Amino acid sequence: MLEKVETPTESTRPIRALNRGLDVLMELNRLQRAPINTLALAVKLPRTTTYRILETLRAAGYVERDRRDDCYLPTIMVCALSGGFDAEAALAQRAKPLLAALCKEIVWPLSIATPSGPNMLVRESTDRQSPLALEQNSVGTRIPMLTNAAGRAYLAYCTPPQRDALIDLLSRSSRPDDRLAQDRQELERLLSETRAQGFGMATRARRVSEETSLAIPIQNQNRALATLMVRFSATAVPLRAAVDQFLPRMREVASTLERQL
Repeated sequence: MLEKVETPTESTRPIRALNRGLDVLMELNRLQRAPINTLALAVKLPRTTTYRILETLRAAGYVERDRRDDCYLPTIMVCALSGGFDAEAALAQRAKPLLAALCKEIVWPLSIATPSGPNMLVRESTDRQSPLALEQNSVGTRIPMLTNAAGRAYLAYCTPPQRDALIDLLSRSSRPDDRLAQDRQELERLLSETRAQGFGMATRARRVSEETSLAIPIQNQNRALATLMVRFSATAVPLRAAVDQFLPRMREVASTLERQL
Protein backbone atom coordinates (compact mmCIF):
# COMPACT_ATOMS: atom_id res chain seq x y z
CA MET A 1 0.00 0.00 0.00
CA LEU A 2 1.46 3.31 -1.05
CA GLU A 3 2.05 5.81 1.71
CA LYS A 4 -0.02 8.94 1.30
CA VAL A 5 2.10 12.02 0.70
CA GLU A 6 0.64 15.19 2.10
CA THR A 7 0.83 18.22 -0.15
CA PRO A 8 1.45 21.64 1.40
CA THR A 9 -1.66 23.70 1.97
CA GLU A 10 -1.95 27.45 2.31
CA SER A 11 -1.74 27.09 6.11
CA THR A 12 1.39 24.91 6.10
CA ARG A 13 3.35 26.52 3.27
CA PRO A 14 6.62 28.09 4.57
CA ILE A 15 6.58 31.86 5.04
CA ARG A 16 9.18 33.08 2.57
CA ALA A 17 9.62 36.48 4.23
CA LEU A 18 10.39 34.84 7.56
CA ASN A 19 13.02 32.61 5.98
CA ARG A 20 14.64 35.66 4.40
CA GLY A 21 14.60 37.52 7.73
CA LEU A 22 16.29 34.64 9.50
CA ASP A 23 18.94 34.44 6.77
CA VAL A 24 19.75 38.13 7.20
CA LEU A 25 19.87 37.86 10.99
CA MET A 26 22.15 34.82 10.88
CA GLU A 27 24.54 36.54 8.47
CA LEU A 28 24.63 39.72 10.56
CA ASN A 29 25.23 37.68 13.69
CA ARG A 30 28.16 36.00 11.94
CA LEU A 31 29.68 39.27 10.73
CA GLN A 32 28.73 41.23 13.89
CA ARG A 33 28.79 44.49 11.93
CA ALA A 34 27.94 45.11 8.29
CA PRO A 35 26.42 47.64 5.84
CA ILE A 36 23.32 46.85 3.81
CA ASN A 37 25.21 46.15 0.59
CA THR A 38 27.42 43.51 2.25
CA LEU A 39 24.43 41.73 3.76
CA ALA A 40 22.37 41.90 0.56
CA LEU A 41 25.22 40.32 -1.38
CA ALA A 42 25.75 37.61 1.24
CA VAL A 43 22.11 36.51 1.35
CA LYS A 44 21.49 37.12 -2.37
CA LEU A 45 18.61 39.55 -1.89
CA PRO A 46 17.91 42.97 -3.43
CA ARG A 47 19.19 45.89 -1.40
CA THR A 48 15.68 47.27 -0.84
CA THR A 49 14.42 43.92 0.48
CA THR A 50 17.42 43.62 2.79
CA TYR A 51 16.84 47.14 4.06
CA ARG A 52 13.19 46.40 4.89
CA ILE A 53 14.20 43.23 6.73
CA LEU A 54 16.85 45.05 8.74
CA GLU A 55 14.50 47.84 9.67
CA THR A 56 11.89 45.29 10.75
CA LEU A 57 14.49 43.57 12.94
CA ARG A 58 15.54 46.95 14.31
CA ALA A 59 11.97 47.79 15.24
CA ALA A 60 11.73 44.43 17.03
CA GLY A 61 14.93 45.16 18.94
CA TYR A 62 17.17 42.50 17.41
CA VAL A 63 19.50 44.83 15.51
CA GLU A 64 20.60 48.42 15.75
CA ARG A 65 22.01 50.86 13.19
CA ASP A 66 25.10 52.95 13.73
CA ARG A 67 24.21 56.29 12.13
CA ARG A 68 27.89 57.23 11.81
CA ASP A 69 28.43 54.72 9.00
CA ASP A 70 24.97 53.15 8.51
CA CYS A 71 26.27 49.72 9.56
CA TYR A 72 23.92 47.32 11.34
CA LEU A 73 24.83 45.41 14.50
CA PRO A 74 23.03 42.59 16.39
CA THR A 75 21.77 43.53 19.86
CA ILE A 76 21.77 41.49 23.05
CA MET A 77 18.23 40.39 22.13
CA VAL A 78 19.82 37.93 19.70
CA CYS A 79 21.28 36.07 22.72
CA ALA A 80 17.73 35.48 23.98
CA LEU A 81 17.07 33.32 20.90
CA SER A 82 19.57 30.75 22.19
CA GLY A 83 18.84 31.17 25.90
CA GLY A 84 17.16 27.78 26.18
CA PHE A 85 19.73 25.95 24.08
CA ASP A 86 22.83 25.18 26.16
CA ALA A 87 26.07 23.42 25.28
CA GLU A 88 24.73 20.08 26.50
CA ALA A 89 21.67 20.36 24.27
CA ALA A 90 23.86 21.26 21.30
CA LEU A 91 26.08 18.27 22.07
CA ALA A 92 23.11 15.91 22.19
CA GLN A 93 21.79 17.18 18.86
CA ARG A 94 25.14 16.73 17.15
CA ALA A 95 25.67 13.33 18.77
CA LYS A 96 22.38 11.76 17.68
CA PRO A 97 23.33 10.71 14.10
CA LEU A 98 26.85 9.70 15.19
CA LEU A 99 25.53 7.43 17.95
CA ALA A 100 22.94 5.92 15.63
CA ALA A 101 25.63 5.05 13.07
CA LEU A 102 27.95 3.61 15.73
CA CYS A 103 25.14 1.56 17.27
CA LYS A 104 24.58 -0.13 13.91
CA GLU A 105 28.21 -1.28 14.05
CA ILE A 106 28.53 -2.49 17.63
CA VAL A 107 24.80 -3.14 18.36
CA TRP A 108 25.19 -2.64 22.13
CA PRO A 109 23.50 0.50 23.55
CA LEU A 110 25.34 3.82 23.67
CA SER A 111 24.55 7.03 25.51
CA ILE A 112 25.77 10.57 26.08
CA ALA A 113 25.47 11.79 29.68
CA THR A 114 26.22 15.03 31.52
CA PRO A 115 26.36 15.78 35.26
CA SER A 116 23.19 16.81 37.05
CA GLY A 117 23.72 17.19 40.79
CA PRO A 118 24.77 13.79 42.22
CA ASN A 119 23.69 12.00 39.03
CA MET A 120 24.54 11.71 35.36
CA LEU A 121 21.70 12.79 33.07
CA VAL A 122 21.26 10.83 29.84
CA ARG A 123 21.15 13.40 27.02
CA GLU A 124 21.09 11.03 24.05
CA SER A 125 20.69 7.27 23.86
CA THR A 126 20.43 4.40 21.37
CA ASP A 127 18.63 2.08 23.80
CA ARG A 128 15.50 2.04 21.63
CA GLN A 129 17.62 1.24 18.60
CA SER A 130 19.66 -1.52 20.23
CA PRO A 131 18.07 -4.98 20.59
CA LEU A 132 20.66 -5.76 23.28
CA ALA A 133 19.73 -3.09 25.82
CA LEU A 134 19.22 -5.07 29.02
CA GLU A 135 17.41 -2.14 30.63
CA GLN A 136 16.23 1.09 29.01
CA ASN A 137 18.31 4.21 29.71
CA SER A 138 16.16 6.61 27.72
CA VAL A 139 16.80 10.33 27.31
CA GLY A 140 16.18 12.06 30.62
CA THR A 141 17.13 9.08 32.77
CA ARG A 142 19.24 9.97 35.82
CA ILE A 143 21.84 7.43 36.85
CA PRO A 144 23.97 7.51 40.04
CA MET A 145 27.39 9.00 39.42
CA LEU A 146 29.60 6.49 41.24
CA THR A 147 28.13 3.16 40.16
CA ASN A 148 28.47 3.50 36.38
CA ALA A 149 31.29 4.20 33.97
CA ALA A 150 29.82 7.51 32.75
CA GLY A 151 29.98 9.11 36.20
CA ARG A 152 33.40 7.71 37.01
CA ALA A 153 34.84 8.95 33.72
CA TYR A 154 33.34 12.39 34.29
CA LEU A 155 34.73 12.67 37.82
CA ALA A 156 38.15 11.53 36.62
CA TYR A 157 38.38 14.16 33.87
CA CYS A 158 36.49 17.19 35.20
CA THR A 159 38.37 20.12 36.76
CA PRO A 160 39.71 19.60 40.34
CA PRO A 161 37.40 22.25 41.88
CA GLN A 162 34.36 20.66 40.24
CA ARG A 163 35.50 17.19 41.29
CA ASP A 164 35.93 18.29 44.92
CA ALA A 165 32.49 19.90 44.95
CA LEU A 166 30.81 16.82 43.49
CA ILE A 167 32.56 14.42 45.85
CA ASP A 168 31.61 16.61 48.80
CA LEU A 169 27.98 16.53 47.63
CA LEU A 170 28.07 12.76 47.16
CA SER A 171 29.71 12.15 50.54
CA ARG A 172 26.75 13.74 52.30
CA SER A 173 24.25 11.54 50.48
CA SER A 174 22.47 8.66 52.24
CA ARG A 175 21.95 6.69 49.01
CA PRO A 176 23.71 3.30 48.89
CA ASP A 177 24.91 4.11 45.35
CA ASP A 178 26.86 7.11 46.72
CA ARG A 179 28.57 5.30 49.62
CA LEU A 180 31.94 5.16 47.85
CA ALA A 181 32.28 8.96 48.20
CA GLN A 182 32.66 8.51 51.98
CA ASP A 183 35.93 6.64 51.39
CA ARG A 184 37.92 9.44 49.77
CA GLN A 185 41.14 7.42 49.54
CA GLU A 186 39.49 4.54 47.71
CA LEU A 187 37.61 6.90 45.41
CA GLU A 188 40.79 8.80 44.52
CA ARG A 189 42.49 5.48 43.75
CA LEU A 190 39.63 4.53 41.43
CA LEU A 191 39.72 7.89 39.64
CA SER A 192 43.51 7.74 39.23
CA GLU A 193 43.13 4.28 37.72
CA THR A 194 40.44 5.62 35.37
CA ARG A 195 42.74 8.40 34.14
CA ALA A 196 45.64 5.97 33.73
CA GLN A 197 43.66 3.53 31.57
CA GLY A 198 41.85 6.31 29.69
CA PHE A 199 38.29 5.16 30.34
CA GLY A 200 35.82 4.60 33.15
CA MET A 201 34.50 1.13 33.91
CA ALA A 202 31.83 -0.32 36.17
CA THR A 203 29.97 -3.61 36.51
CA ARG A 204 26.49 -4.07 37.94
CA ALA A 205 24.21 -7.03 38.50
CA ARG A 206 21.09 -6.86 36.34
CA ARG A 207 17.96 -8.99 36.10
CA VAL A 208 19.13 -10.90 33.03
CA SER A 209 22.91 -10.73 33.18
CA GLU A 210 25.77 -8.84 34.78
CA GLU A 211 26.26 -5.61 32.85
CA THR A 212 29.56 -3.84 32.22
CA SER A 213 29.79 -0.20 31.19
CA LEU A 214 32.75 1.61 29.62
CA ALA A 215 32.89 5.38 29.17
CA ILE A 216 35.24 8.05 27.83
CA PRO A 217 35.13 11.82 28.33
CA ILE A 218 34.00 14.36 25.76
CA GLN A 219 36.00 17.51 26.43
CA ASN A 220 35.54 21.14 25.49
CA GLN A 221 38.31 23.69 26.09
CA ASN A 222 40.25 21.24 28.30
CA ARG A 223 37.32 20.43 30.57
CA ALA A 224 35.00 17.45 30.59
CA LEU A 225 31.61 18.39 29.23
CA ALA A 226 30.05 14.93 28.98
CA THR A 227 30.82 11.25 28.66
CA LEU A 228 30.14 8.66 25.97
CA MET A 229 29.22 5.25 27.40
CA VAL A 230 28.56 1.76 26.07
CA ARG A 231 26.83 -0.98 28.07
CA PHE A 232 27.11 -4.71 27.37
CA SER A 233 26.63 -8.11 28.92
CA ALA A 234 29.75 -9.20 30.77
CA THR A 235 29.11 -12.83 29.85
CA ALA A 236 28.59 -12.08 26.15
CA VAL A 237 31.58 -9.78 25.60
CA PRO A 238 34.90 -10.23 27.46
CA LEU A 239 36.31 -6.98 28.83
CA ARG A 240 39.46 -7.05 26.69
CA ALA A 241 37.40 -7.63 23.54
CA ALA A 242 35.14 -4.69 24.42
CA VAL A 243 38.12 -2.41 25.03
CA ASP A 244 39.72 -3.41 21.72
CA GLN A 245 36.54 -3.31 19.62
CA PHE A 246 34.38 -0.57 21.11
CA LEU A 247 36.69 2.10 22.49
CA PRO A 248 38.58 3.03 19.27
CA ARG A 249 35.31 3.79 17.46
CA MET A 250 33.92 5.58 20.50
CA ARG A 251 37.02 7.78 20.62
CA GLU A 252 36.50 8.68 16.96
CA VAL A 253 32.95 9.82 17.75
CA ALA A 254 34.16 11.76 20.81
CA SER A 255 36.87 13.46 18.74
CA THR A 256 34.34 14.43 16.07
CA LEU A 257 32.06 15.99 18.71
CA GLU A 258 34.97 17.82 20.33
CA ARG A 259 35.96 19.34 16.99
CA GLN A 260 32.38 20.44 16.35
CA LEU A 261 32.15 22.05 19.78
